[in-house]
Amino acid sequence: MNEGQRTPSLKAIFERDIEGNSGLNFRTKTIRPVKGEEPAMQILFKHLTCEEIEEQNEDGTTYPKRVFEIDRSVRLHWVRYHIEENRKENIEVFSVEERDQKKRKDVIKTYIYDTEQEYIIVLEPQRSGTDYYLLTAYYLNRKEGKKSIQKKLKNRLADIH
Repeated sequence: MNEGQRTPSLKAIFERDIEGNSGLNFRTKTIRPVKGEEPAMQILFKHLTCEEIEEQNEDGTTYPKRVFEIDRSVRLHWVRYHIEENRKENIEVFSVEERDQKKRKDVIKTYIYDTEQEYIIVLEPQRSGTDYYLLTAYYLNRKEGKKSIQKKLKNRLADIH
């Protein structure tokens, strides 16, 4: 599909499973998008279908840019399936405290890791403790990503937050 065909198709899945699904919960906690400079659902859609890369300006400085990523996009319908815990086998659910470079502080994140399909969903508990922010979801298609998730598993917290 070209961009004009794939975007409406992906948005339809996103609308059905996430944006239009007010009952989307993970273990009784409501799933919400993160807030930012753009509308929250638009930010979330980008995080679920695009990866962040570093682009370079003419002066040599770099900046982050989101570009379409096929591996995330073809698995978009997996987000709801995994958040609702429809798959029980080969799933690791864990929380870990890690440094958030953008916030410049340590935060707790909760991961849903499908070890067989090598798929990750990242949630961040809201400060209230009653809801989660859905940060992103991605396929582990890079060697450094697999090493990173293994390190997170080793450092996991005793409780899921």
